[in-house]
Amino acid sequence: MNKRCQLRQKLAEAALIRVAGAHDALGARLVEEAGFDAVWASGLEISASHGVPDASILSMTECLHAADIMNRASALPIIADCDSGYGGINNVLHVVREYERRGIAAVCIEDKLFPKRNSFYAGNQDLLPTDEFVAKLKAAKAAQADPDFIVIARTEAMVSGFGPDEVIRRAEAYAQAGADMILVHSKAKVLDEVRAVMALGCKFKPVAIIPTTYDVSATELAQLEVSMVIFANQGLRSAVRSMRETFRTLARTNQPSCVEENLATLKEIFALQRMENWEL
Repeated sequence: MNKRCQLRQKLAEAALIRVAGAHDALGARLVEEAGFDAVWASGLEISASHGVPDASILSMTECLHAADIMNRASALPIIADCDSGYGGINNVLHVVREYERRGIAAVCIEDKLFPKRNSFYAGNQDLLPTDEFVAKLKAAKAAQADPDFIVIARTEAMVSGFGPDEVIRRAEAYAQAGADMILVHSKAKVLDEVRAVMALGCKFKPVAIIPTTYDVSATELAQLEVSMVIFANQGLRSAVRSMRETFRTLARTNQPSCVEENLATLKEIFALQRMENWEL
């Protein structure tokens, strides 16, 4: 079974799809090793790995290259965070055709204006008018050649300051436009906004969430009838903190022995490189 069929089949099942973010081959393999169902090719992580803000600065080609590397490195399906589609309708057409051609299982497009900025940045978080985003989604679905390719529509209505009613209105329009899944995003520090949306008896399903700032349990996910949970950037954030501490300790002490007990062994690194598959 190819990766797209694998993700499409999971989507049809009742079980929760668990996804974790990565930005390179090593991260994708660690996500796979941990037992997740798919890899989120995180826009934030990919941008950060290039040392630039998550604000539509990298091109589609650069983000596709990162997703492609992860796809070749891991047996898991790749779900690509494609921001607001890198532009207008023609850009979205190009996104779907190119990501599909590279074997990516799904793309996620959000309803913000282009260029977008990360949801957690201060300042402007304006949304594209609903009818314009619907046109993008219709174009995306028309462009795909493989029926198993998945288009996820992400609504940033709550990030932009709207309440549950606007989320529902937009999400239902996106589902009618052909989106295979709706990602309901919130940057609140508690689950209340997402819970309020789901409590309204939404007609759009399946639903994905990204719990970055709020906590959620397996029981709550089941009660909410969420189909996919995406841990979008915890890997990057844990790596940054660990690397910073290691480098600071080395700079202070000049003694590798001071950090050794907190490091992966070379044997672990060799395993992630799959050395056994190479003639060395």
